[in-house]
Amino acid sequence: MSPTDLAAVWLTLKLAATTTIVLLLVGTPVAWWLARTRHWAKGAIATVVTLPLVLPPTVLGFYLLVLLGPDGAFGRLLQASGLQPLPFTFGGLVVASVIYSMPFVVQPLQQAFEAIGEQPLEAAATLRAGPWDTFFAVVMPLAWPGFMTAGILGFAHTVGEFGVVLMIGGNIPGETQVLSLAIYNHVEALEHDAAHRLAAGMLVFAFIVLLLLNVLRPGRRR
Repeated sequence: MSPTDLAAVWLTLKLAATTTIVLLLVGTPVAWWLARTRHWAKGAIATVVTLPLVLPPTVLGFYLLVLLGPDGAFGRLLQASGLQPLPFTFGGLVVASVIYSMPFVVQPLQQAFEAIGEQPLEAAATLRAGPWDTFFAVVMPLAWPGFMTAGILGFAHTVGEFGVVLMIGGNIPGETQVLSLAIYNHVEALEHDAAHRLAAGMLVFAFIVLLLLNVLRPGRRR
């Protein structure tokens, strides 16, 4: 494996790990709110979170590129703050990946929270447990399989991204060239042996991910 391919593998793992951590931190309160609220805006928020499931990655990447670029609203804000615009940087890849993989983390967490029901929360309330105590001592242990599923899906989906990372990050070796882009480059250059090695690794990774999801799926032994 060439140094460029190794750099792409490392960058992909780094991006997937960073994105998964951010998604769990951001997605957990969003999923909890969606699972518990009856607010009139719940449908609209759920739709926005789910939108990346049906929106072509290139469309999402294009609008992120426009929004985060030097002439975009957030791009100008970053420049006014003395910061570098996010397109074609690792930070841009993280932002795009978080948005694109959001439903793969929020939905399993929301389903896990909804499956808990009211009884454990009411029991905690009778023991005078505060909201934070209830969440960390009751909700998180009961929803742990949902956290595992969300983390695995978020990580795996980020590893397999192509269109959105190409649009927002370009294809810069060692900077923004992830594994899927490295495979594309090898195919374009007719370097099929190198493409096979990387693609086979991703195939094995996908198999292991699906195997883990089936093993961890609640109720599989019923």
